[in-house]
Amino acid sequence: MDFSQASSELKQLLSKVDPPELQKVLTWIRDSDELDQLLVDNRKVMLRSIADDLRTSLPPDAMLPSEVAAHQKMQQRARPTVHVDAFLYEDEQVDALCEEGTMSRTFCLACGSQRTAPLDFISHSFSVSELQFLFQNVLPDLSGRTLVDVGSRLGAVLYGGHVYSSASRLIGLELSEDFVRLQNDMLQKYKLNDRVQVHQADVCTQDVLLQNTDVLVMNNVFEYFMEPSEQIKAWRYIMKNLVKTGSLLVTVPSLQESLAALQEALRPGWVEELPVDYDVDLGRDTDPEALRQIHLYRVM
Repeated sequence: MDFSQASSELKQLLSKVDPPELQKVLTWIRDSDELDQLLVDNRKVMLRSIADDLRTSLPPDAMLPSEVAAHQKMQQRARPTVHVDAFLYEDEQVDALCEEGTMSRTFCLACGSQRTAPLDFISHSFSVSELQFLFQNVLPDLSGRTLVDVGSRLGAVLYGGHVYSSASRLIGLELSEDFVRLQNDMLQKYKLNDRVQVHQADVCTQDVLLQNTDVLVMNNVFEYFMEPSEQIKAWRYIMKNLVKTGSLLVTVPSLQESLAALQEALRPGWVEELPVDYDVDLGRDTDPEALRQIHLYRVM
């Protein structure tokens, strides 16, 4: 049964419902957990299973002690900020951790008082819903193409690319030996290494790879881990080497926001921004604002 047939039959079914009961039925369709269970996506099940495994190997904030620069950057922000990895923790899990006291959404404005304000949360990973949106709604068919994730960290983009796309090669670049090991453990356990590879490497040493890449993904990749001068160097290297006409660049946040913060100019004629349809219903666990942070560009 295709979409047209299904929608037609659903309309016919709803037309038979007694008018006083129709609103109850529509509310049940929108909010019922019973329907969620019928619509289980095996790809999401796998991704969430990987997240479960990764949580057992990481502290609650999913940051390593060696990430000194990132810890310092968060402490320097105007508002108190904590890292909550969106791939590892969905909103319901964050709520549960807050209830048990492991995590908090607020901070005290005056020690000992009841005056509190919300904490800022930041994630260096896409959530499962964001991965689904990225591969099913932002990017085109990736059959036969190579995707590179800069700063692959826990590997969320690589796992998402394996289950949601037909990309022939999914390559992660990660500086941390510990994160590379974690990713390789997951690739082996879930048998994803037929198309996925992780390299412990600095993107600024990967000119040949960048020149042959079809899709480059950069999610909050530099700001918290590099000094401004190093960020500028990295951006200039990418602008010089990501030159394959028609190749795609995905960034969070936008190129304009990232470069403006560094007072660095976008190389004229390098890329054009492509429209993205953000009005997509991916379920109740989707944050529309997070989707709007995903930007797509095409190399000219």
